[in-house]
Amino acid sequence: MSAAFVVFDLETTGLSHCFHEIIQIAGARMRNGEVVTGESFSSYVRPETAISSFITSYTGISNRDVAKAPSISDALTAFSEFVGDDVLIAHNGQRFDAKFLSSACESRRLKARPVQLIDSIHFSKRLFGATRGTGHGLDVVLARMNVTTLDGRRHDARGDVSGLAQAVGLMWRKLNLDAACSVIPRTQTLLPRLAKRP
Repeated sequence: MSAAFVVFDLETTGLSHCFHEIIQIAGARMRNGEVVTGESFSSYVRPETAISSFITSYTGISNRDVAKAPSISDALTAFSEFVGDDVLIAHNGQRFDAKFLSSACESRRLKARPVQLIDSIHFSKRLFGATRGTGHGLDVVLARMNVTTLDGRRHDARGDVSGLAQAVGLMWRKLNLDAACSVIPRTQTLLPRLAKRP
């Protein structure tokens, strides 16, 4: 079977992995640049502090949405099981998402494992160039690839994943990448260890 990837996105209570918390995780599996139908993950996460009105207005996620959601430990464990041995892909993932995942594992003292991660900004830079001012933010990439998010939602992890997965697939094909994306650089993050399998 060819290499598999999980395109994912996080929503958080703020920008600092040291002081803010994850409130939503979503992911979609890809193989050979195509989304695998029916293989997706989505969960709200119950933070330890209240979600501010600014974050609710920005993400659409309210304290009511997360009141009965899993704890970060349970949500990350479920996400880790979904990911399995696949490689993660996130936009601006090296600077943002990877740090939130690692910080959450470390602060909760979870038994963690290293997971490979590709920052999809590298797809964009390889395709459109890295000249200063080119811009590789997610909104810019979605516009360049003429992609819309699920129900037009942005800053909802499910919507962002739907758009990012489409954009990654299009860039993958335009770049004529192999099934393993072997020319795209990788870094690492942490997820909870997988349960022992038979």
